[in-house]
Amino acid sequence: MTLVLALLLLAAPLSAHAWGPLGHRLVAELAERQLDPAIVPELHRLLDESGASSLAEVANWADDVREGSDDGELARRTKRMHFVNFADSRCRFEPARICAKGQCAVAAIESYAKLLADRSKPDSERAQALRFLVHFVGDVHQPLHASYRPDRGGNQFQVRYQGQGTNLHAIWDSRVLGSLGIGWQRYARRLGGRTVAAGALLPEAWAEQSCRISRDDGVYPLGRSIDAAYLERMRPIAELQVQRAAARLAALLNRALG
Repeated sequence: MTLVLALLLLAAPLSAHAWGPLGHRLVAELAERQLDPAIVPELHRLLDESGASSLAEVANWADDVREGSDDGELARRTKRMHFVNFADSRCRFEPARICAKGQCAVAAIESYAKLLADRSKPDSERAQALRFLVHFVGDVHQPLHASYRPDRGGNQFQVRYQGQGTNLHAIWDSRVLGSLGIGWQRYARRLGGRTVAAGALLPEAWAEQSCRISRDDGVYPLGRSIDAAYLERMRPIAELQVQRAAARLAALLNRALG
């Protein structure tokens, strides 16, 4: 890599989209299909508070807040809630060490789920909690949003793809799922035929699982080169994480709104 290219890559803005719009919409759409019918009226009432009619419509709202919201205070307060940085390769969630003052995705999920369930709170607050919850559950299932490496979730891990320099987070943001070349609604139909069990509703365990994937499953490519074979290997891993996120989000919503 030339010095000029290296400097350009370091100067490029860091990606913060986790799955990108495609992945987050998939998580939301698949989750909505797994909801208890009894909670759907309350869900839609809160979505209507946001001017939306489906979870997929609000799935990327938290990224919009982070990057372009007029509410700078909300963006500042929630910017560290999109990820959790583990201390080392053991992938153990240690709140005092890696989630101080509740500033990580795990604590955010727990906090917003509690707020959503509290019917004494104003609808506007509960609707906002719903929007954040949909997004942060997706985030914590993206392996690079729950990693232990000191590279800002792969943003500083430079790779080459199709002859150009980029970073690993950008690959996971847009290419791992996006390389299949189909829209999110068609992709949702493709994945919707098989669901996975939600398991225990423990966000810290979900984050630890994502961390282990980033450590053990070849997410970081040898040689720093991304090719079609890498995308083919990673896509089933990403799809399973999307399905897990959807099942767990649905279970959280069923509990909070039931």
